Amino acid sequence: MVTGRVAPGWEPVRDAFVRGCADDPGAAQLAVHHHGRPVVDLASGPPDFGTDSVGVLMSVTKGLVAVCAHLLSERGALDLDAPVARYWPEFAAAGKAGTTVADLLTHRAGLPAFSAGPAGCGLPGLFDRDARLGALAAMRPVWEPGTACLYHALTYGHLVGEVVRRVSGRSIGAFFADEVAGPLGLDLWIGLPVEEEHRFAPQFSVRPDPSPEQVTGFLAGLGLAPDAPLSTALRASQAEVAAAVEGLATREGRAAELPGAGGIGNARSLSRMYAALIGPVDGVRLLSPATLERAVAPRDDVPPPPPLDGGDPAGRSRFGLGFELPRKGLPMLGEGAFGHAGAGGRLGMADPGSGLAVGYVCTAMAWEPSAGPDPRWTEWTEAVTATAAAL
Repeated sequence: MVTGRVAPGWEPVRDAFVRGCADDPGAAQLAVHHHGRPVVDLASGPPDFGTDSVGVLMSVTKGLVAVCAHLLSERGALDLDAPVARYWPEFAAAGKAGTTVADLLTHRAGLPAFSAGPAGCGLPGLFDRDARLGALAAMRPVWEPGTACLYHALTYGHLVGEVVRRVSGRSIGAFFADEVAGPLGLDLWIGLPVEEEHRFAPQFSVRPDPSPEQVTGFLAGLGLAPDAPLSTALRASQAEVAAAVEGLATREGRAAELPGAGGIGNARSLSRMYAALIGPVDGVRLLSPATLERAVAPRDDVPPPPPLDGGDPAGRSRFGLGFELPRKGLPMLGEGAFGHAGAGGRLGMADPGSGLAVGYVCTAMAWEPSAGPDPRWTEWTEAVTATAAAL
């Protein structure tokens, strides 16, 4: 069942969303803003799931964290090219004195996991912020910071979030609530308030997580020996993501600020936030054009660490300063778009050229980046861009 509304002329997007949901075993939401105006706000699923429901965002949360860093940069409180240690002195340990804030935002810090062991940091320790930050500050990078880029699945949120806390005096969840969600009236949180629990729709996986042996075998196929530091770190990261998914199924996990993957919200609010990055929404614009231009400028001038640096360049992750950019498997809304995807199929993005901003939230974790675009996206993405071009 599909509920919600579309503005006149946007009916093709509703039809495409219905087609995209036909084989979806879970619930989903799609919201679109066009030049700051809401034009699509739809939900598909059981009767108790609607456009006001909220769900886990997984790595879409990273885009929320990036907005906070850029707000501080625009205000002159944070220099993105400065060493992290200027704001977080303890971070200079173990060869990280030259690591910059930009290195954190572009996944170049060489700290893709919290633990030095292959099993990663499990529960309940994953939600112990002070312990996680202490571990990151003391850790030696897996590669020389700034020289290679590889996705920091969970550590990104703690790294950038701690810089925000050191500069602003507020946790990343509190800063986002005060400076982003509050002014725009968003149903987006990094740390879900207990009074909003009744709106929460749980996520579920459509396939089992890979076993440690399968992960080791996959990495061996990429040329990584099991005892190589990078292999150990990537196995730890995989285990930590699995623990995070387990933890986010609990009230404790949703209340915790897990800024790499633990955001909670709905598609309408994601779309509204991204719309406010590219233009005013009800009088609120989050970032100036100059700040946004810098934030989304491609930073794909370094390869993955060896031996992964010989892979297909079209399949590599592409980043601006904290935002994902279009690539193979993540076409977004066109070459000028930016945003962030999340495990299982969540997506928040905007395209300054067309004035489009989109939020998509789902409960069935079905998307795998290596398999190409999520089939649930394909129909409505094309309909959104075609409808905007025709109006």
